[in-house]
Amino acid sequence: MFSGELFFNAIVSGLLIGGFYAAVALGLSITFGCLEIVNIAHPTFVIFGSYVTYILNVNFGLDPILAGLVFVPAFFVLGMFLYRFYYASFERAGQESLNGLAFFFGLMFTVEVLLILVYGVDYRLVSAPYIGQTWHLGYIDFPLRQTVPFVVGTAMTIGVYLFLSKTFLGRAIKAVSQDRLALQLMGADPIRVKQYAMGIAIATAAVAGSLLIILGPVEPSQGRLYIGRVFAMVVLGGMGSVSGTLIAALLIGVIESFVATFYGPSWAPAVSFGLLFITLALRPQGMFGRA
Repeated sequence: MFSGELFFNAIVSGLLIGGFYAAVALGLSITFGCLEIVNIAHPTFVIFGSYVTYILNVNFGLDPILAGLVFVPAFFVLGMFLYRFYYASFERAGQESLNGLAFFFGLMFTVEVLLILVYGVDYRLVSAPYIGQTWHLGYIDFPLRQTVPFVVGTAMTIGVYLFLSKTFLGRAIKAVSQDRLALQLMGADPIRVKQYAMGIAIATAAVAGSLLIILGPVEPSQGRLYIGRVFAMVVLGGMGSVSGTLIAALLIGVIESFVATFYGPSWAPAVSFGLLFITLALRPQGMFGRA
């Protein structure tokens, strides 16, 4: 039987989780969409960000969002160093396709194992005044543990979109994989541009990690659950299109919410892969094409 209450709550819940999905996929939209670097380890950096948030929250009582923001500069530097290593080891030698993918695959498991060695496989969680509270608008619920990640994730995605669209460095990042020679003629160093882009991509993982641990407890291998989702969002939205990634994330969030509400949660993970297959078959360039 159709229920208006379930219907509208499913929409709201899907939009809220979609804003978080956008934050997780944002870094991959830059590395995979703009730099053509298949950083399959990106969700693992999100989990790393969750554990950093957990440490600061438990030991110093820092708000999870603030904890994620505090470590943005450190993650930015980590991303720059990561690209330098990737470039020197693979890209400069023209071996980035297979060897580069293997590198990120190995990096994913290395970070995961290190987290297991230090913290074990137990779930970790944080505390904050808004976690556990819910706003009500009529019969529609807005759980704050979902609303806060939606607001922060959407704001970060829009901020990165404006940066890429309105600044010289942002436009250089979008152009670096499309016309490297033209970029050099404009006085920009493509290697340095890619280094900054990777730094920004990994920096977004610090914030996305803080949002993830607000939504619920985390454990080291949880990043694997998001690999398919984030690639589906990037491809569905259009390679390098941050705005497309945001819309794709909201769309996947709403469809997953409907499937989980009316057909069962076990079917929800199939949504991302189903949409990915349909997109690749009917519109390989994504909803908005390449940025």
